[in-house]
Amino acid sequence: MSTFALINPSTGDTEQTFTRLDDSERDAVLTRATEAFARWRETDIDERAAVLRRAADLYKQRADKLSAHIGREMGKLARWGKGEIGIVAAIYRWYADHAHELLADRELTAQGATRTWVRKDPVGPLLGIMPWNFPYYQVARWAAPNLLLGNTLVLKHASICPLSSQACEDILVEAGLPEGVFQNIYAAGSQMDAFVADPRIAGVSLTGSEAAGAAVAKTAGENYKKSLLELGGNDPFIILDDGNLDWVLDQFVKIRMYNTGQACNAPKRLIVLDSFYDRVVEGLTARISALKVGAWDDPEADVGPLSSVDARDGIVKRLSDAAAAGEATVRVGGGAVDRPGAFMEPALVTDVDPRSDVGCNEVFGPVAIVYSVKDAEEAVALANSSDYGLSGSVWGTDIAEATQVASRLNDGMTFVNEASVTGAGLPFGGVGRSGYGRELAEWGVGEFCNDHLFRVSDQSGPGLSPAF
Repeated sequence: MSTFALINPSTGDTEQTFTRLDDSERDAVLTRATEAFARWRETDIDERAAVLRRAADLYKQRADKLSAHIGREMGKLARWGKGEIGIVAAIYRWYADHAHELLADRELTAQGATRTWVRKDPVGPLLGIMPWNFPYYQVARWAAPNLLLGNTLVLKHASICPLSSQACEDILVEAGLPEGVFQNIYAAGSQMDAFVADPRIAGVSLTGSEAAGAAVAKTAGENYKKSLLELGGNDPFIILDDGNLDWVLDQFVKIRMYNTGQACNAPKRLIVLDSFYDRVVEGLTARISALKVGAWDDPEADVGPLSSVDARDGIVKRLSDAAAAGEATVRVGGGAVDRPGAFMEPALVTDVDPRSDVGCNEVFGPVAIVYSVKDAEEAVALANSSDYGLSGSVWGTDIAEATQVASRLNDGMTFVNEASVTGAGLPFGGVGRSGYGRELAEWGVGEFCNDHLFRVSDQSGPGLSPAF
């Protein structure tokens, strides 16, 4: 059996080791999930909702301990961790509160029958492959709707999240979830292909890298099962005027540097008009230079460490290479911090070639990239030049103009005078290289369900013509 380690990115210390799932154990995991599905799908909706509601309470009660887990695992500042747990509790509670509304039969016009309707049925055991950047939230937005629907779940979390992934299972079990309905497994990415291909898995949801998403989608397609992918983003943040510039720049820095820049839906490309570009650069230089880097449990830190030293070094090298090639100018920061752990200096980058690596591909860290354009038309063209399409935002004092510009962005989620907003009642997902499918709200229940048509006719009615 192989092992893996929890390495604290704030210190660089190896704190615990864990044993990976052996391939020979896969059959038992999937058998438990299949047997549990037969029982869980028949469980009363109110009982399923009650489990989710109790889970919400447990997350709130254990916020300190749970935030410490992810602080140690991936470096999330304690206040950010507690905020994430608050969102997780809200997601579980929202699905509990809306259970009957979400799962209600949809009545259709009779269309020649006595009654015609569609029922949402669960499809079976699902595999969830989850990332490290929001260890509880990413799981909750997959788990809550599917547990409510009646599916059973097998969680393969990122290897750097052994404490939080097990907590996800433990909380649900304590909340009353029967054995086998939710299983956390310590598996490697290389073991996932066999799970996806197994006929007992009915569908797979992945949030993570494009390479992993492509591999999962290929295997899922070859085995006639549905996949949902939430991948990267290169989200535009367009400022149309300088009427409220200081406030907008404050919002940009706060949102971009949240979670140390490690959010798929964070604004990655700040696009501003030529007429106030110099003021933007000056304002960001002051704001980003003032950010304090610190450990996950430092209450005065503005940003924490990256998830790992390798992640930090990869971003530092990309910025250095871009500057050396004349593809970007690093105006602030961008280097590794000389201390143990995975810390880097928050960076401000300008003069970026949109066709370069740094311009085209997601920079998953505390890096602000600024572009200058002549007008709104050019801003939209630049925003839409990306192959990603997760989210985008437009900021302006003229709401009608900002809304009109926003309507032209090719994204799954578009905001005006806000960015990167998430909530239980809001669908989440993108297009293009950002993936496909939607999570949360009613869409979260609809992704892995059988929209089961029923028609009842008496023998005297004419009915409809058969489909042959």
